[in-house]
Amino acid sequence: MLPAIRQATFLVLLATTATWATYVWHPRAPALYLAQEPLRDDEVSMQVIQERWQGDVLWIDARIQEQFDAAHIPGALLLNEQGFDQQLFNYLDTLQANTKPIIVYCSAAKCDASRHVLERLKQTLPIENAFVLKGGWQAWQQAAKK
Repeated sequence: MLPAIRQATFLVLLATTATWATYVWHPRAPALYLAQEPLRDDEVSMQVIQERWQGDVLWIDARIQEQFDAAHIPGALLLNEQGFDQQLFNYLDTLQANTKPIIVYCSAAKCDASRHVLERLKQTLPIENAFVLKGGWQAWQQAAKK
């Protein structure tokens, strides 16, 4: 009886480990909770961007230069914490003439760079219609695949 319990325990442990590993490394792993976390006041989802503005927004990429150079949303402006002042100066005319909603994104859902850039942008320029993309670059990539 004891060897059967050991074998069953080993199989359960092995299956649990394989499940966890698949979840961690799978590029489109599902959320581990049933209800999505609600949007904050300064956040917007890809679904809202498509429904409300049909994707016609001004994208601002808050990631580092190397990530931007590797890939970014077409037409996005690079405006990150590392080079904020110089980059803002380069885009000042574009931002002041802009009438579209501004959407700032960074690497992923847990990234705060987009929120920091948005705060500095609002402190510097009189903009109101600006949001952080919930889920960041990963959310845009998933929406682009559909």
